[in-house]
Amino acid sequence: MSKQVSFGYEDVAPEEKTRRVGAVFSHVAAKYDIMNDAMSGGMHRVWKDRFVRRVKPRPGEAILDMAGGTGDIAFRLAERGASVTVSDINQDMLDVGIERAMDRGIATGSGGLVWSRQNAEELSFLSRTFDAYTIAFGIRNVTHIDKALAEAHRVLKHGGRFFCLEFSTTEWPGFKEAYDAYSHKLVPQIGKVIAGDADSYRYLIESIRRFPPMEEFEGLIRNAGFARTKVEPIMGGLVAIHSGWKI
Repeated sequence: MSKQVSFGYEDVAPEEKTRRVGAVFSHVAAKYDIMNDAMSGGMHRVWKDRFVRRVKPRPGEAILDMAGGTGDIAFRLAERGASVTVSDINQDMLDVGIERAMDRGIATGSGGLVWSRQNAEELSFLSRTFDAYTIAFGIRNVTHIDKALAEAHRVLKHGGRFFCLEFSTTEWPGFKEAYDAYSHKLVPQIGKVIAGDADSYRYLIESIRRFPPMEEFEGLIRNAGFARTKVEPIMGGLVAIHSGWKI
């Protein structure tokens, strides 16, 4: 029997998690960015800007933005001159990103953006293809995180850099308890009102709680072969920027 993995607070078979996560993001794709604003009070924009500043994209660099379906990170990277491949396992999310790109006047396959449906655990790209690999708020939804990290390491060139933006657990006293109450009780209700889907947002909150603590996740990044790993907590660890180098 396959080893079980977490889907929110449930433990399920790996293939079941993959199926359920796909359904979640298909359900929320159309309202994903609106919900991000509603849930974070717009703070996700500040976190993403900070994240891209840490990546330091340069003109002509090839960057793989994994789980980047709606284009939020990719647009920021491309504005700085990088050539970005936006990848996601979910076609509905990619379709939203492509539509947003067209609204901005960026045609598919041009403007430094290429859209590619990919499974983070089994990338189709050749080894040593990219200068940087980014993933924002996506790694916790991967069925086998270790496989995704190994693939990130494989497709990076020597000297390439890995950057991950992900929720964690804030260590600020008082704020932690308040955020727990808000996220568990109010976020699903916000999802119900705005996206017509409380269950998907209940899962997304639960997935944060089941995600490894910052130090443990940093260990997984090192185990994948990355060196000079670093964790940068934001808001006491509510969100964290993880990084590492392929050397």
